[in-house]
Amino acid sequence: MNRFVEEIKEILKTEVDLSEEEIERIIEIPPEEKLGDYAFPCFILAKRLKKSPEKIASNLLEKLKPKDLIEKIYSIGPYVNFRVNKKKLAEFVLTDIFEKNKSYGKDILGEGKTIVIDFSSPNIAKPFGVGHLRSTVIGNSLYKIFEHLGYKCIGVNHLGDWGTQFGKLIVAYKNWGDEKKLSSDPIMTLFDLYVKFHQEAEKKPELEDDARSWFKKLENGDEEAKKIWQRFKDYSLKEFEKIYLMLEISFDSYAGESFYNKYIDQTIEEVQKKGLAEKSQDALVVNLKKFNLPVCLLRKKDEATLYATRDITAAIYRYKTYRFHKLLYVVGSAQKLHFQQVFKVLELMGYPWAKDLVHVDFGWIKFEKKILSTRKGDVIFLEDVLKKSIEIALDIIQKKNPDLEKKDEVAFEVGIGAVVFADLSTKRQKDINFDWEEVLDFEGQTGPYIQYTHARLCSLIRKYGKPVKKDVDFSVFSLEEEYSIIKKLDDFPRKIKITAEMYEPSILCSYLLDLCSVFNRFYQKERIITDDKNSTDSRIFMIKGVKTVIELGLNLLGIKAPERM
Repeated sequence: MNRFVEEIKEILKTEVDLSEEEIERIIEIPPEEKLGDYAFPCFILAKRLKKSPEKIASNLLEKLKPKDLIEKIYSIGPYVNFRVNKKKLAEFVLTDIFEKNKSYGKDILGEGKTIVIDFSSPNIAKPFGVGHLRSTVIGNSLYKIFEHLGYKCIGVNHLGDWGTQFGKLIVAYKNWGDEKKLSSDPIMTLFDLYVKFHQEAEKKPELEDDARSWFKKLENGDEEAKKIWQRFKDYSLKEFEKIYLMLEISFDSYAGESFYNKYIDQTIEEVQKKGLAEKSQDALVVNLKKFNLPVCLLRKKDEATLYATRDITAAIYRYKTYRFHKLLYVVGSAQKLHFQQVFKVLELMGYPWAKDLVHVDFGWIKFEKKILSTRKGDVIFLEDVLKKSIEIALDIIQKKNPDLEKKDEVAFEVGIGAVVFADLSTKRQKDINFDWEEVLDFEGQTGPYIQYTHARLCSLIRKYGKPVKKDVDFSVFSLEEEYSIIKKLDDFPRKIKITAEMYEPSILCSYLLDLCSVFNRFYQKERIITDDKNSTDSRIFMIKGVKTVIELGLNLLGIKAPERM
């Protein structure tokens, strides 16, 4: 609970015809400090009062009176602005962070609600490419953020472990498979077999028929097909686990596409019973033409199912199992049309929860300077990217701080953090142009810059050399820079909520960069530890608050906060 916002609500509620919840939703933090600490925009009242927002703001100003925590009220254009009591702001905010520590910004917003997040979802029997990085880290961050807001989160790794490509792989394995190679380097061997199948199928098109036949056998539960497919899946999961271990990411469910095979007939029967399905060129489809969407293909003429059939089935299963408040699909923008079709079919099937399905889409990731091997054609392995980043981070540490303890451990945390932050700090729907020099810059808008600021804060607390206590003099904070820091810290809980509402971790990334920038400006200008005990104790108390929020923010992004760098 923000006491300042609570008091603003008290001041406003008798004069505006809005509920307290509506008032709280509308209250803003102005972009510039000269505009006040909080602002109430009057646009929403203009229509019902039939007056301009500027006139409403000036009328309200005549009626509103400051209270205990709010020192000054004034209007600027269509806004009513509020200035808070600086000493009380420092006391409430810093004490709140100190007492709550890693629970700062936690909320009961999601109490009793479940959010299912479908993320990562690599294809088995294929390399874990860098293309899966975005889904993996965005999904993981949203999981942590929603959990912080009190939701129960279910992370689902919807593995790409079904479809005609497995018929192709089985054919390739039976024709050209080498057991020794498969055991020693399973993923590359399977990938090579997949490539070989397509090369051979150009010369012998009948191989495509064989592949369809083997996938049909797999769908029908053929023992030989299942045994071969299971081996491919087991090998793949073992490889994927290496990546998830590096990123410290785990899942509550690995129910991939194959899991829903046993429920497919039930789904198709339901679609038919509701009169939604029709035959088109011997295939079973749902015609979505009147919704300006192409037909949604449920079953091909050879009776094989498709992604859409499995996603519709999965959504029904997930609602029955988890009774979710929201189901998020963290999947690339290229799949936008697919999800529009799936969501529309579920809506037409009469499921009211279809409105709670959200496609959290994102752009591509591109490498400007490829200083890592692709191993195979144009496939960039995610493991190679992470290892390269750790290697470069270690090289920078060797040059800048050769005496640092546990260099390898720090390089690991910085290298991984740099890649994750570069991804998350870019707005989801934008493409990422990945440049190593920018990503690992300790002074730029990067993960290492935030980690380095955190390490600097830890160093100051170590230098202080005593336990940090909360009984400090809050009137010490008189500088504008100190006030800016404290206001930033006060804004952290709000930023977490906005990040969740927008499904946009880049908002939290921008916040952390701003907080570090505000702190570093203060640090360059002022000495923290001086002979003045009163001032030192108070400023270290503030430093402790900044450290807590940076560490917490990084953790919510899935990034470590090293104490030494």
